[in-house]
Amino acid sequence: MVFKPNYNHQRAERDRAKAAKKEAKLRDRQDARRTEEQGGEAAAPPSGAPAASDEPPGAA
Repeated sequence: MVFKPNYNHQRAERDRAKAAKKEAKLRDRQDARRTEEQGGEAAAPPSGAPAASDEPPGAA
């Protein structure tokens, strides 16, 4: 017997997959943005403080 397609069910499955993919993409973007914001603030030394690369090695 030939399989009878169920358009509504197939459409719902495609929509669920699309929504899950979209949600995962959004979550990845938010994580990347959060990491970038945290990394950007932590990487910059406070104003007036010398960076570690400004001093020659052994000059402490």
